[in-house]
Amino acid sequence: MSSSETNWKPLSERLRPEHFDDVVGQYHLTGKNGIIRKALEKRKLFSMILYGAPGTGKTTIGHLIEKNLPDNHEYLYFSATTQRTGELKQLFQRAEQLKRYGTQMVLFVDEIHRLNKAQQDIFLPVTEKGTIILIGATTENPSFEVNPALLSRCRLIILKELTTEDLTKLLKKAIHKDRIIQEYDLNIEEEVLKVIAESAGGDARIALNLLDTLCDTAHALKRKAIDVEFLREFSVLPGGRYTKKGEEHYDLASAFIKSMRGSDPDASVYYMLRMLEGGEDPKFLARRMIIFASEDIGLADPMALVVANAAFQAVEKVGLPECSLNLTEAAIYLSIAPKSNAVIRARNAAFKVIREKPNVPVPLKLRNPVTKMMKKLGYGKDYQYPHDKGGFTREMYLPKELSQMVFYEPGNTGHERKVKERLLSLWKGLKRYRGDKNEKHNT
Repeated sequence: MSSSETNWKPLSERLRPEHFDDVVGQYHLTGKNGIIRKALEKRKLFSMILYGAPGTGKTTIGHLIEKNLPDNHEYLYFSATTQRTGELKQLFQRAEQLKRYGTQMVLFVDEIHRLNKAQQDIFLPVTEKGTIILIGATTENPSFEVNPALLSRCRLIILKELTTEDLTKLLKKAIHKDRIIQEYDLNIEEEVLKVIAESAGGDARIALNLLDTLCDTAHALKRKAIDVEFLREFSVLPGGRYTKKGEEHYDLASAFIKSMRGSDPDASVYYMLRMLEGGEDPKFLARRMIIFASEDIGLADPMALVVANAAFQAVEKVGLPECSLNLTEAAIYLSIAPKSNAVIRARNAAFKVIREKPNVPVPLKLRNPVTKMMKKLGYGKDYQYPHDKGGFTREMYLPKELSQMVFYEPGNTGHERKVKERLLSLWKGLKRYRGDKNEKHNT
């Protein structure tokens, strides 16, 4: 490549690692005992999904895998954003041909989450049969964005978010290694590197290209020193520090949930829309509201879960920017709804008992007597069909040794007050009575 071509390449490309030891922040993958490095050294590369925030090194790792593949492997790159899925069938046919001659295709699929579930399905047979070794790269949570069947056939590889220290180290390496920056002969203050690193949101590409812009600007102005004042003067830093994977993400998400829990619709809408404006996936916000509807409202307002689910469906059908209206409506509804955490307390209490006593036998009367032998053993004996008894039989369903357990205790808020009254009328006077805790259970 000519020097003129090199000059046009951004610093993030000029400094792309050529060796595993050059990768910053992903030692668990590319260090001497790193998973991917070891797999290549042992010639046992596997299908994987690389999951990490932008600029953490997914494409770089793909590049290094290509460089270190054994001779009987062929590496191909596929972009889910710019290439058609129809091309994949041609690639798979080629992979079949290569396999016959003892060559393995390694297919790197960038932004695999951009493919819908049906499109992802076409990878299932070729991955399972070993026709290709699939390396998918995604910035989105694979649990939500990658077909579970495909995910089960690949190993999930998580890239760590780059710290300020990682990025500062990378910037220093750029200053000492990049030929163009070296030719500029600039004096760059340590504080400048720290500010860039802190402002990049864990994205190495952003950090390097910020440095590149700063150095080019200084050189054009015939400046030999770059200090914080120069940095601020030319405003090359990103306008906002919100990133979907950064600390701001967790802070705002926490504030959003706590505002809904505290029944403050104004704060709830503010924090939610601030995240949306910062580039947050609207489906993430809708999912959080679905969880919130059961965790913090529950049966105090059973419609809360319906509204939250409807908001998620609206996001999928309408998309941005209009779905912000649906999200706002749902956030307001959940904020002003009566609150109860009885559902999550019931779940946690039941899980605790299950984990302590995982194998308590199901009462014989509740078992289904599908064979004559089972019937002789007492399966289904004495079971009372509630509909024959006016809809309620007043009998115990928990195993005998757990019969005193109470998991769900409704509160006095919203619809749960009616739930509590119904349970009182059904169970009063029995040992399953779920009334006032001060009133003793019959035994």
